[in-house]
Amino acid sequence: MVPIKLLVSTLLLLLSVPSSVLGQTLRSLNARDWWEQSGFYQIYPRSFKDSNGDGIGDLNGITQKLPYLKSLGIKAFWLSPIYKSPMADFGYDISDFRDIQPEYGTMSDFENLVREAKKIGLRVILDFVPNHSSDKHEWFEKSENRTPGYENYYVWHDGIPGSNLDQNEPPNNWVENFYGSAWKWSAKRGQYYLHQFHYKQPDLNYRNPKVVEEMKNVLRFWLGKGVDGFRIDAVNWLFEDSNFLDEPESGNSQDPLSYDYLNHIYTQDLHETVDMVYQWRAVMDEYKQQHGGDTRVLMTEAWTNLSTLETYFQDENGRQGSQMPFNFQLILRLDKVNNKASDFKTVIDSWLDTVPDGHAPNWVLGNHDRRRVASRMGGEHMVDIMEMVQLSIPGVSVTYQGEEIGMTDHELTWAETVDPAACLRPQEVYQQYTRDPARTPFQWDGTSNAGFTTSSKPWLPVSPSYVTVNVQAEETAGWSHLKVFKALMQLREANDFRNCHYQTAVLGNDVFAILRSGPNAGQSEVYITVVNLANATATVNVTGLFNQYKTRSQDTLSVAVQSLTSKRSKGNYLTASSVVLQPFEALVLRNAASLVLSRIGLIILALMTILKLNKYMDFH
Repeated sequence: MVPIKLLVSTLLLLLSVPSSVLGQTLRSLNARDWWEQSGFYQIYPRSFKDSNGDGIGDLNGITQKLPYLKSLGIKAFWLSPIYKSPMADFGYDISDFRDIQPEYGTMSDFENLVREAKKIGLRVILDFVPNHSSDKHEWFEKSENRTPGYENYYVWHDGIPGSNLDQNEPPNNWVENFYGSAWKWSAKRGQYYLHQFHYKQPDLNYRNPKVVEEMKNVLRFWLGKGVDGFRIDAVNWLFEDSNFLDEPESGNSQDPLSYDYLNHIYTQDLHETVDMVYQWRAVMDEYKQQHGGDTRVLMTEAWTNLSTLETYFQDENGRQGSQMPFNFQLILRLDKVNNKASDFKTVIDSWLDTVPDGHAPNWVLGNHDRRRVASRMGGEHMVDIMEMVQLSIPGVSVTYQGEEIGMTDHELTWAETVDPAACLRPQEVYQQYTRDPARTPFQWDGTSNAGFTTSSKPWLPVSPSYVTVNVQAEETAGWSHLKVFKALMQLREANDFRNCHYQTAVLGNDVFAILRSGPNAGQSEVYITVVNLANATATVNVTGLFNQYKTRSQDTLSVAVQSLTSKRSKGNYLTASSVVLQPFEALVLRNAASLVLSRIGLIILALMTILKLNKYMDFH
């Protein structure tokens, strides 16, 4: 009789797969904190859901739709500014950092939103706008009047004497982000103030310790309201050169009033900015130590180069900064022109090479300032492709409202345009700068105004696409962009996704692939995402990618998730050595079924062998 130990050891040997020597391109993620493998969702409150029929989205509308957010599989949502504001820049000009804009509701409404979100396991992130305030803020009015203690709350300058005896010339050639000089004359104070955005958004002076403490107290105030973190707006504009030197010409524009005209070496990415982010991180960590609970996160917005973004994570002494310096590479460097597989790999790997060890990567596909994915990338067929790419790579995903249903930009006429970034420019070129097309109301159903509002006139026109592109239609359809998104988010819930090995690959000119496996290579499920970026059929062999995991069977794969363009269904089988992809088809494939079957077959074979051996021994 064969000893039981031999039987057990044989089965264990067959069930295990030795770890392979992983290639240099293989990366690993070990998600330890709640946010490191979470899906985040951006809400532009003005356009999400109107609950009172005034044509403007509000906090109670968001509260009504919390079950929808939960159904997406996200873990947290961040709100574009809801603070009290004259709305010169739709909330980014803040007149009170501790109050709610009446159009959006009351403080009680906000507290209720936070309470209801936490009941169903959703976390709330607020937009924090530290670079500037509204010119209607109490601080600015006091500073303009030279009220003692507030004289230096903002960046003031006498200007340069010129031919005008009543008013000096601006201090230098700096231009604002929208259009025109970054300096505005105050007749009341007799000086210029700096505004790197709209002239009704004066820049705060972070070289004043009082301002620094004021803004830290703003963070503490909202942490006390139960928020789970902040997305910090326009962080790399915080500091400017104190010598107020002219900035050099960039050569990218012939218009001296255009932002592209200058190379902004004295108004962006100064080293003091990164230190301020570290100070804010200390406030967050201190609050957790004092009040308990989970980690409060910082998400920082800086449209800058990778080497600068890297400094936001931590310094050489291990001092911690932003958990999520936003990764905009998928927006900045991929578009309908750059759709080759090699472009995708170059862009994605460049970010992975930037993120320091021990930090989770993050992936941002869009926001309220940029064109939507379908419009930017060349069509609806790119919606699922980009979602599969974003959600197949481990780390944090950030989704802008409406991308999950494939919303497209709605082009507005000059008369309909309200965005100051466009309105401050000549009518002939406004469409190059307007952000309104990506801010049109969310499309909930096929009723009037897409179910966004009962008003006959929403604050921005609803896209005509709402008739077919809406949540209700996509929830009831057999397959849809929304269902693709939900299926991908569900895959991300697996432990093998939180802790995994992964890599990117190029298969020919047009097929980009992402391979990932759980921490125990060979014993975990192995997934490969393949996206065909061309309007032509492509056949690829992915066996070589699986070989490094040394799975015992690599020839048969099954479909885990398929794009809307695919003719396949979940569970369909494909041959790994010859995966045929239709034009613009995207698939998430798994080898789990074949791996399990092969191991079961080996176990059965082993049992039969042992039984035969036992019979032989008994006979003799």
